[in-house]
Amino acid sequence: MKAMYKNIIEFNGGRYFWFASALLVACIGIYISQGALTPPNGGTWQGYVLGSIGAFLILLLAYLGVRKRRYSSNLGTVQGWTSAHIYLGASLLLVATLHCAFQFGWNVHTLAYALMCGVIFSGFYGLFAYLRYPEKMASNRANQNLDGRFNELDELDKQGKDIAERCDTDIQTLIASAIARTSLGGGLLSQLFGRDNSKLEMNASKDNVSRVEVVDNANQQAAIDYIAQRIPNVSKKQEAQDLQDVLYIFGRRREVLNRMRREISLQARLKVWLMFHIPLTVALILALIIHIISVFLYW
Repeated sequence: MKAMYKNIIEFNGGRYFWFASALLVACIGIYISQGALTPPNGGTWQGYVLGSIGAFLILLLAYLGVRKRRYSSNLGTVQGWTSAHIYLGASLLLVATLHCAFQFGWNVHTLAYALMCGVIFSGFYGLFAYLRYPEKMASNRANQNLDGRFNELDELDKQGKDIAERCDTDIQTLIASAIARTSLGGGLLSQLFGRDNSKLEMNASKDNVSRVEVVDNANQQAAIDYIAQRIPNVSKKQEAQDLQDVLYIFGRRREVLNRMRREISLQARLKVWLMFHIPLTVALILALIIHIISVFLYW
């Protein structure tokens, strides 16, 4: 997948890089042509030309979202549109800055500029994510996809429950609760950072009163520690073997769960930028329309 996005950047020998570079040179020339007698601003003919170019680029780039879903279109390939989106989107930052002649204030015009910057920089993050994370996902999967991990986890849980039937009550409670209270995924922040909010019910004794308490079991560590401490104290060989088997299962569960959390985290990082990029794009188009109408009405 990383190679695919590298091909997007280098599409047709970097065609859109050179096109965007030529566009920027032309826009800089238009800006400079305003001269000393007419201070650069968005109200000169040069400012209107630069603004028109910027508005056209915004609408053209927004069309990519439509084009990606029209596979029968004859207007070029999705790969070509995406390459153009990257380079023309980056060039828009300078085009819009030249259009406003570096003049900012508390008004709808600067709001449109700020929204445009938000769209562009969220797009930069999207490009970074698609260049960086797919390779990490492939390495993390180790030839097993997320569905395969779920199947393996289910099999480990089944094995653990089967062994629990031969163990003491406290081990049965531990295995059942560790499986039932295993946390995977969760809210957006938990997904992004791979947080493990797993819990565990353990038999505890205080003041000669036996009770069950819920403790943190992040990384399955509490369960592993408890089982490891029990092994040297058992007297029966079969009981020791059962605990050894349970210890192996929880060690394997930890590895599988960590890989699953890593997969979920990387997938979330690939997608989270769209939660900002798309709404900001819609807001930008609305602000752009208001900007254009106000210019023609009051300038």
